[in-house]
Amino acid sequence: MNITSPKTLFLAWQDHESRSWNPVGRLTFNGKIYTFVYIEGAKEAQKEFGFEPLMSFPEWNKTYCSTELFAFFANRVMSPSRPDYRKHLDRLKLSAQSFDLMEFLGRSEGNRQTDNFKVFPYPDLDSDGKYHLCFLVHGLRHLPKCSMDRIEQLQVGDTLWLCHELHNCYDNKALALTTEDHYHLGYCPRYLSQDILDILRHDPSLVEVKVAKVNLPPSPLKSRLLCKITYSGFEGYVPYDHKIYQPLTKEKEKSKNLVCPM
Repeated sequence: MNITSPKTLFLAWQDHESRSWNPVGRLTFNGKIYTFVYIEGAKEAQKEFGFEPLMSFPEWNKTYCSTELFAFFANRVMSPSRPDYRKHLDRLKLSAQSFDLMEFLGRSEGNRQTDNFKVFPYPDLDSDGKYHLCFLVHGLRHLPKCSMDRIEQLQVGDTLWLCHELHNCYDNKALALTTEDHYHLGYCPRYLSQDILDILRHDPSLVEVKVAKVNLPPSPLKSRLLCKITYSGFEGYVPYDHKIYQPLTKEKEKSKNLVCPM
């Protein structure tokens, strides 16, 4: 049973030159109101890479509220009129009957070819104190054919192993995914790295990754392999509790009667 409330997503922005992904905002939904705020990572991205506020959300320190999903995010949700809509939901292991906008955005990453933003979810917490999160495996386009063939042989429920690539020259926090027979299958998304590394250093047995869905060709590479990570926190652990995820605005300073920004 999921007891996380409200539902939370983070917005990440990629700098074109460095290719660095930076968390810059937080979207929440309490069942009635959508709320968007910038987080400390936005100011760090501004200082290091020149990130500026979005036209939809022009003020750093304002809390934006709306009864409708903000257009900036709504435009990242596939239209049900698309001929491949049902197939896309199936690849993400989502149901059209119980469709949830926030769940779709978090699992699909809200990618658009026209910009350099993506979204990622806050993990669900169950009544046993375990966190759960589904994610699409990254980096498949760099894999050799033998690894791609091995992915096609995976079964739902298969366990995958995490390997910290400390000497990865592109990302020293990279978490590679491997099979028990040592096939490299890609990487966990970067947004998971810091939290999962913290837990692995504390106790590797607290983290488990299993195959949730294998989408065979000709499905797109970016949605070929869906995994589910389950983990327990150590004493005092709170997901995404690092400074960069803290809101710039004070939680109590809510904007009043804001319409949905375009």
